Amino acid sequence: MFFTLITGSSMGIGEAFAREFARQGRNLVLVARSEDRLQALAEELQQVMGVDVEVCVVDLNDVDSSSRIYEFCGRKHISVDFLVNCAGLSFASDFAEIPADKLGEMIMVNVMATARLTRLFLPEMLERNTGCIINVASLGGLQGVPGLGLYSATKSFLMTLTEALYVELKNTGIKVVAVCPGFINTGFFKHAGHNAAKLRLPIYEKDVVVKAALKGLKHNRMRIFPTFIDNILAFSQRFVPRGIVIRLAGFFAAVKDK
Repeated sequence: MFFTLITGSSMGIGEAFAREFARQGRNLVLVARSEDRLQALAEELQQVMGVDVEVCVVDLNDVDSSSRIYEFCGRKHISVDFLVNCAGLSFASDFAEIPADKLGEMIMVNVMATARLTRLFLPEMLERNTGCIINVASLGGLQGVPGLGLYSATKSFLMTLTEALYVELKNTGIKVVAVCPGFINTGFFKHAGHNAAKLRLPIYEKDVVVKAALKGLKHNRMRIFPTFIDNILAFSQRFVPRGIVIRLAGFFAAVKDK
């Protein structure tokens, strides 16, 4: 039986993806570390949408978490034909002030978990000549963002990995896309210590990201910028000196504003 596996599915964009895929009638594997939220969402989607939902409670900061997810699917005889790498962490501060444990956690969750899960599930997709991968990156991955330096670096990793996979997987029947949203209305800012009230760009709803990602995947796009403003900001970088681009990114994010 085929399933869509979504990391970070207990809240935010991950939850929005789960609701949309359930609406489409797709079976789900929900992955996050918040068991109560996952169970509640799973029960709701099973009852309302009539889909099969499996809950895999793991902390992607654990070094063996990706293997445990893969083994979980094996025990349940689940074939993952759609992988959504959505889990992500941030920490708003100068790089020199990031606590050591936060630095390691961000790299494990934002970078290593995506790379390992993709590496584990991709061979089976190749055997079947079908599959889809969505990597949730960020508009911040286009350049360094002062005050969000490590976060923007991890999102750059997702974008460049997706680009390489896009070419490697051409003519295999597998689609891969990086969706690169700006500022989204989730609990993300609070957990990152980032004051959303100071942002100098609009904050939009998570459903916008989901719809844009699925539309882009349908049209076999490599990168998706969900809104008109996102597209303008990405395109305008071609004409602006790099130093100015980075300073503007810091201005819009407003992490360092007192």
